[in-house]
Amino acid sequence: MKMIKWLDEHLEEYLLIALSTFTVVVIFGQVFMRYVLSSSLTWSEEIARYAFIWMIYIGVSYGVKKGKHLGVDAFSELFQEKGKIILAIIANVSFLVFSAVVIYFGFDIVLRITRESAALQLPMGWVYAAPVAGMILTMLRLLQKTLHQIKALRMLNDNKSREEII
Repeated sequence: MKMIKWLDEHLEEYLLIALSTFTVVVIFGQVFMRYVLSSSLTWSEEIARYAFIWMIYIGVSYGVKKGKHLGVDAFSELFQEKGKIILAIIANVSFLVFSAVVIYFGFDIVLRITRESAALQLPMGWVYAAPVAGMILTMLRLLQKTLHQIKALRMLNDNKSREEII
């Protein structure tokens, strides 16, 4: 249970740190090889690009988890607390549907891809799996967030019911 809690709290953070560090090291190695040793790595740009792609999709999940995605709040400011929570739930459900569509079609693409990358001879399915993995993580975070908002809405309703009784 402790491991699951740790993964829930830190999975995206550590994956993003590892991928960022890996990308910086690979690109620094390429710069060093090219300008100091007058030689070049044939695979560095490709692997850095693929790591960056994975960072983008894991970052989507991290942004959902931290609530840091851009949003327009002008419409929600017209409502009281209950209305804001309901709008947030609607937005999360919409994002869940979008994530499910990306997962469905992305998984189909992963299964159909048979080619390999040019320099690394890496199966391209690994690269095309990034949106699928990222959106699965995003769906989990959206479900967590939506359940939390539903609990907040219920608590708000319970408090109003108690106030009406008194």
